[in-house]
Amino acid sequence: MSRTDRMIQAYLFDLDGTLLDTETLWLDAIQCFLDEREILLSHDDVLALAYGIPWHGIYLEITRRYPQLTHSKEEMSALIARHFIRLRKTRDIRILSSIELLIRLAEEYPVCIVSGSDDRFVKEGIETMGIGEMLRFYLAGEHYWPGKPDPAGYLMAAERLDVKPNACLVFEDSAAGVQSAKDAGMHCVALSRPGRPRQAIERADWVLNDLAEFSAEAYLRRFAARDQSSSG
Repeated sequence: MSRTDRMIQAYLFDLDGTLLDTETLWLDAIQCFLDEREILLSHDDVLALAYGIPWHGIYLEITRRYPQLTHSKEEMSALIARHFIRLRKTRDIRILSSIELLIRLAEEYPVCIVSGSDDRFVKEGIETMGIGEMLRFYLAGEHYWPGKPDPAGYLMAAERLDVKPNACLVFEDSAAGVQSAKDAGMHCVALSRPGRPRQAIERADWVLNDLAEFSAEAYLRRFAARDQSSSG
């Protein structure tokens, strides 16, 4: 067994923004929902309201700002989802290089998804990518509490995998996700795709523009170099 195998024993993937390019679709769907209720926000306003934030946090902020909206979290989610489903039919949302990495890693390591999205959307996303057989399991937003940026979801996944948190590597794209992974005591690689809004992902151990650039060996070299630099 190589040192890489000893150091990283499992890989955990976020879904939205990491494997599927759904972040902008959700923003558009939220904007459509608010437009219907004559709450007219600019794209930048919606971006600040919802980008990179788990659904529970988005719901709390919307109802705080607009108390006239009396929908439950489930009702609002369903109404926004109608717009999301309509918009999703207009474009391919797969991030192919991220999916290819997951498939490659799953040949040698346990792999799972930890998402803040609703269960049905996680299931649909897995079907869209065709990766169900590669996953040990997935966790959706209903399966753990509190949501990201709390580490609860990643800690639950490590427990189910029977792997120590410091032997897990997480792929994330958002500030909340990176915080969740690092607070869980895990390694974290952040995806920062060109043209996407910047996120506060400085805590990530490695930031990549494309997950095609990732390999366990390259990560080990970076980790070893960082250790040498800090000890020197």
